[in-house]
Amino acid sequence: MRSPLAPLLFSLCLPLAAHAECGGNFSGFVAGLKAEMQRNGLSAATADSFFAGVRQDGRVLKADRAQGVFRKSFLDFQASVISKNRLQTGAAMAQKYASVFDAAERQYGVSRGVLLAFWALETDFGKVQGDFNTRDALVTLAHDCRRPDLFRPQVLAAAELYARGDFDPARSLGAWAGEIGQVQMLPADILRNGVDGDGDGHVNLKGSSADALMSGAKMIASMGWRPGEPWLQEIIVPADMDWAQTGLDRSLSTADWARMGVVPRSGQFAGAQGSVLLPMGRKGPAFLAYPNFRVLFEWNKSFVYVTTAAYFATRLEGAPRVDPRAAEPGLAPAQMKALQARLQARGHDVGPIDGILGEKTREAVQIEQGRLGLPADAWPTPALLDRL
Repeated sequence: MRSPLAPLLFSLCLPLAAHAECGGNFSGFVAGLKAEMQRNGLSAATADSFFAGVRQDGRVLKADRAQGVFRKSFLDFQASVISKNRLQTGAAMAQKYASVFDAAERQYGVSRGVLLAFWALETDFGKVQGDFNTRDALVTLAHDCRRPDLFRPQVLAAAELYARGDFDPARSLGAWAGEIGQVQMLPADILRNGVDGDGDGHVNLKGSSADALMSGAKMIASMGWRPGEPWLQEIIVPADMDWAQTGLDRSLSTADWARMGVVPRSGQFAGAQGSVLLPMGRKGPAFLAYPNFRVLFEWNKSFVYVTTAAYFATRLEGAPRVDPRAAEPGLAPAQMKALQARLQARGHDVGPIDGILGEKTREAVQIEQGRLGLPADAWPTPALLDRL
């Protein structure tokens, strides 16, 4: 969890094909991991000790298949996670750890609102860090053949943390997907971005809020965060706007948006370039997403999670509550899956048919809306499903 990377970490940079092994007999799979660790410089005794008592965790696989929370709309999801209590706690934490947030902004350029939002959404400011055995979760997911290229390197990274004395494979608990600590970072991210924020010589993301916040700031900075720039701003859009110009794949200057009739809901435009984001279509909330907004997808790939986190961060820095306007009802999960199947049949890459309105599905919806002569606002409705 310290900045200099030990020899084992070079395995994280090997071609993905080298980590493609998965499935089969679980004991044999673990033996293969041990052999790989030893080839990369870990002693046989350390590898054996790391895996002592390892087991598959069925709860992990069940959680991996569920993830139904991301099927909620933006307004529903933000209402479920942004409460008056969390806003008040966020303000208290901003004051309590003011020196840490000052240091994070000074060293990495990451705003305290963003760090507070992720801290709150990931673990409720460190109070709920997960009860899954981290090693078992990672090995279970590496053995499962859905995403071995993601999780096999994480097992190797966890073993490196163990070799450094910063991870207990038998007792370390975290999220079902192997994330650790108050801001929920995977082992490889801890190796790359772990920061000793409290100066005790160790990086303890579970017990030290300073370590967690500074590490989170460093990781966001490493993803391409642009210091001193905004990320999201609520706007008002005209009713006769060219909706085909909206979406994250289209970026214009704020002067161009102003000429189209787009205005900030409060204050002035916060940046020079941005994309009009309509998380629930042209009749729902509207935002201008600046370049830093895209960076947050490196933390979490979920569209609704990232939009909520970014909005939450603005609230924590004083922005008003979002105007829900008159958003049209979206699709139920079964309808969304049917829509994705129909879009896929028309040649669109929507990713897995999972009933989740992600960025790829939104882009395909917008294309089909334009083809059908409908307002191309990327928000799927029952009417669009019927037309397809």
